[in-house]
Amino acid sequence: MSFGKPYFLLGLALLPILWLFLFWAGQSRERALARLGDSGLIGKLAESLNQRGRRWQQRLWLLAIGLIIFALARPQWGTSTQVVQQEGIQIMVALDVSASMLAQDLQPDRLTRAKQTISELMDQLNGDQIGLVLFSGASFIQFPLTNDYATAKSFLSSANPSMISRPGTVIAQAIRTARQGFDDTRSSQKVIVIMTDGENQEGDVLAEAQAAADEDIIIYTLGFGSAEGEPIPNFDRFGNVAGYKQDETGQVILSRLDEETLRQIAEATGGNYFRASASGSEIVTLAELIDQLESAELESRFEVQAIERFPLFLFIAIVCLVIAELIPERRKRARRNYEQLVGMLLVTFLLVGCASEKPAQLIAQGNQQFEQAAYDEALASYSEVRAAGIDSAEPIYNTANVQYRQEQFPEAALTLDEALLRADGDLSAEAWFNLGNTFYAQQEWEQAVEAYKAAL
Repeated sequence: MSFGKPYFLLGLALLPILWLFLFWAGQSRERALARLGDSGLIGKLAESLNQRGRRWQQRLWLLAIGLIIFALARPQWGTSTQVVQQEGIQIMVALDVSASMLAQDLQPDRLTRAKQTISELMDQLNGDQIGLVLFSGASFIQFPLTNDYATAKSFLSSANPSMISRPGTVIAQAIRTARQGFDDTRSSQKVIVIMTDGENQEGDVLAEAQAAADEDIIIYTLGFGSAEGEPIPNFDRFGNVAGYKQDETGQVILSRLDEETLRQIAEATGGNYFRASASGSEIVTLAELIDQLESAELESRFEVQAIERFPLFLFIAIVCLVIAELIPERRKRARRNYEQLVGMLLVTFLLVGCASEKPAQLIAQGNQQFEQAAYDEALASYSEVRAAGIDSAEPIYNTANVQYRQEQFPEAALTLDEALLRADGDLSAEAWFNLGNTFYAQQEWEQAVEAYKAAL
């Protein structure tokens, strides 16, 4: 036998103290009766009292308290194989939006090709969450982790160099920002995908990559450009090329792909470097590597866990308390009280039987149905949890996700409002973000922006 919270066993030390208190109280009662008058008369009056029943009542109280303390310590014995809910992979993409990404050695230009690559990657993900970091001379999270790929693509399409006024390419800071975008409360694999021409200008990028490796984060790097270099175009107000950027001497600046740095970043974390091509074959290979990581996640879904036995002790404690309360104070009332005892025990058994389906199991079942796109079944599972009177944000939030996938956007918004009344922490942020997605899907732009701000 083992215990999930063994420190609660210290509470058993209270039992001798309680027994001494009850013993002292009994002695005090007898002394008080003796002071009332003739002992023989008092004895005859006390004959109708169920003294033996009182002693048994006290013993049952003590036993119930001991059993409750024992249950709080979460006794465990035996094992069972449990299916652990798959968390999926967390992917943060760091996209370089510096001016050098406008070079046109990839068609139509490096930045547009990189955005197409990210979109193609989303098309090959199997429900994994993806977030986006934009960087040049600074970095910020464009959108947090989500598996709503349609909304993510809308944000991705708007990425351009004007979104960050500070020039440069700070890959080290981009890695740091991407690390901050992960959900550390989840045990799933974390992946950073960096898409850049690799011309790092500030910070110790290899030290930052090593910091990511220390957190078991894998970094894949995709290089956009050519080693020979390509001039960086200037554009007129109509979007046409109007010359190229020059240095102080009047020479045209060539932006060259720094493959060596990108390769070192990836290798420091156990990842891989890819050079972007016109065919896009590298994204197929990257998606396959991510699928392999997901397979490793699936292998860990089956875990051997100790079986919790505390419900047994709680049930026995309840039975003890019920019996103690039904022990008659006077002997003539015994039969009626025993009939009440049998009835209450039957009710107790029925209640325990009705509560045998754990809400956590129903939520896990609904989550699995959601992943399999069995939305009606998932909705039924979450509804069953709510019908049981479980006042928790999780089943309400999950219900909203089902409604969103079924394109019931107004209903999803109302359900998310309900979830936000109970949610806190990370779940609250996710609910606000999904509420923003719901408003976005209904083209309610201002409300969507406010919801996204609340999520941050």
